[in-house]
This record gives sequence, C-alpha cells and structure tokens, in this order.
Amino acid sequence: MTSEKLVEACLDRIAARDGELAAWVHVNADASLARARALDREASQGPLHGVPVGIKDIIDTADMPTEHGSPIYRGNRPRADAAVVALLRRSGCVILGKTATAEFANLHPPATRNPRNPAHTPGGSSSGSAAAVADRMVPLALGTQTGGSMIRPAAFCGVIGLKPSFGTINRTGVKPVSDSLDTLGLFANTVEDAALALSALSGLRAPDFSAKASPRIGFVRTSRWKDADAATRAALESAAGRLAAAGADVKNAALPPAVDALFDAQGLIMDFEAARALAWEQAHHRDAISATLRTRLERGWAVSREQYDGARQTARDARLQFADLMRGFDLLLTPSARGEAPQGLASTGDSLFNRVWTLLGVPCITLPWGNGPQGLPLGIQLVAAFDCDTALLAHAQWVTNALAGRPA
Repeated sequence: MTSEKLVEACLDRIAARDGELAAWVHVNADASLARARALDREASQGPLHGVPVGIKDIIDTADMPTEHGSPIYRGNRPRADAAVVALLRRSGCVILGKTATAEFANLHPPATRNPRNPAHTPGGSSSGSAAAVADRMVPLALGTQTGGSMIRPAAFCGVIGLKPSFGTINRTGVKPVSDSLDTLGLFANTVEDAALALSALSGLRAPDFSAKASPRIGFVRTSRWKDADAATRAALESAAGRLAAAGADVKNAALPPAVDALFDAQGLIMDFEAARALAWEQAHHRDAISATLRTRLERGWAVSREQYDGARQTARDARLQFADLMRGFDLLLTPSARGEAPQGLASTGDSLFNRVWTLLGVPCITLPWGNGPQGLPLGIQLVAAFDCDTALLAHAQWVTNALAGRPA
C-alpha cells in the first residue's frame, strides 16, 4: 500500500457516498494526491506518514476554507494552519479535507447523515468527522468536544471516539466555544489508530498494548441511569458481566455529590462562555445565526457572574472528589449516550452522559458495543483519571479484546 493508493481509495469512496451522507464541506483532491505522491518518495516521518486525515471545519487550514458551519464565514480563508493541523503535516499526514460541523460546534446541525442509516442523525457537533470515519472515507478525523460532541457521534456511528484530557492537544487556531471545556480529539476505527494519532499530536508515549494486567473497573450508572433507554442499560450490564468474566475487577461505583452536580453546571458554564466567545458574530451578524443558537446565546447572557463562578467552584470541588474516587479504579464504565442515533436530522442528540466528564477534563473513549432496537450502533464509554490518557488507551484495548472474546 502506498499513500497515493490510500488517498485515491478515500477519494473514490467520497465520490461514491458523500452525495448521500454530506460528511464533507471541502475536499482537497488534487493537492492531497500530489502530497501523497511526494510522501511516497520521502523517508517516513513516523507511523502516520502518508495517512489521510479529515479536519472538522472549526479548525483552521491555510490551504482550504474554514467556515465554522456558518454563512457568516462562507469562503473564509485563514492565513495559517491551526497548531493541530501543523502537527499532522509535520507527522507526514495528508490533510484530505474539511468535515461538516454543527454551526460553531453548537446545536444547529449540518446536513450530514448517519452512514449506518441515512434517515438518522450521525450526532454532533463533530458530525462529518464521525460519519466520514464510519463510512471508511478516511481512516482518521479530528473533532472537538465541549459537551458531548465526540463521544456521542462516535457512538451513534459505531466508531472509536477519543476525548483526551483537557489541554492535551493544542487548541491554537480552533474557533472557541467555551474556554473551560473545548477539547480536541480523534475519531478512528481502532483503539490502536487513535493511540498512534494521539501520540503524534501530544507527544504522549504510545500505550503498551502487550500488558496483560486486568483493570479495576467502576461501573457508574450515574443518577441519570433512568434516562438511558432499555437497550443501552442492557448493553452496559452485559459489557460489565463479560468484562468481569474475562478477569476484570468490576464493582459498582457512585459519583460523589459535587461530581453529580456537574450535570447542570456544565450547561451553565458553556452557555456563559459561548455567549462571550461569539460576541462579535452577535453584534454584526445576528440574523445569520440560527434561532437554535440564538436561544443558547441569550440564555448565556442571562447567566450572572456569580452563577458562573459558583458553577466553576463546583467543578473545582468535583475534580478533587473525582480524583479520590479514581484511587480505587483504573477506569469507569458508563453510557456513551442515551441510546442509538435518533431518527431525523433536526437534532444531533443529547449530551447528557458526556457533560460531566467534559467539565472534569478527564479522558474518555467510546467503544462500539451492541445495537439499539432499530439496529443502529450503541457504545460504552470508558473514563480515566486526569492525564491518564495512555493508561486509558491500554485499558480500552484490553476491554476491546475481552468483549470480542480474544485473549486480553
């Protein structure tokens, strides 16, 4: 396999399928093929040399438009690559194109459809990246998460979604939504691929996938367990049973009070910060902002500084309590989403089971496991302590093997 052949295969897949799925807003076909041919003549720059990657369209690219899913930025051409794009190029990657995003990575969805069933949402806001990887249009894609914008679409589309610890991947050149929450992450089809990409983008060492130690797993249903559908609850219970049978030490775990309070605190912080992050757009282009997003921004302006500071203090308290909880576990097992991808494209789904982990800043990964009543993928979410990204990936591979019945 050469980079040129791989890029050609990706472009052929996009040509065949993207008319229906709308995962891409810009594909740099000629430049990608030229880059691939050049890389095939060069010495390898690392394990991602020659690999094509999709970039969520809130991340700046100097050679392609960056439009943020908004008519306000139609045709916008940044002068420079975002730091994460520059790092991908430095690793020898081919930047294939820009993937569709919800408007400013918020609530108003793009036209992207779920490749498992086009009548259903792929989730959001990293809609295009999740759909492109799930449909094998590209092996890796970048996304961002402020609430549940990576874990949920990855679960809906049946792929690996990795949200690293807050700040692990440099955000320079990424359109801000919430300074306290925005996190860059990855979509891939295997845990190993996600690990390679994270190592290239963060400098973290790659996990030791040969380690055989069985993890200590806390099964966290959360106080919102009743809000997960029956298929999701059954999938989590079956996963916990299979992991215990494979040798994991699986115990029930409850979230401490301050951590549980983050279900509400996350939304308040996000609304407050999003209103200010998009202040220029509101002042100069209010009519070009969707009614859905305007509602969030108005809600954000209504949040007082005292309420905002109180929510941030709750988050600080929760991080200490969560660190204490994780002294007894290597990872937590919890739902990735309420259920399978909802029908229709009007909504990208609910971030309920993602908000807490995003505000805590801890690393999360979703793995495909089971199907919902309409045959669409379900996911299980694994969560680790802050800055334990490498360990999380190693444990995620152990879990993948155990669920598949392979030797761990």
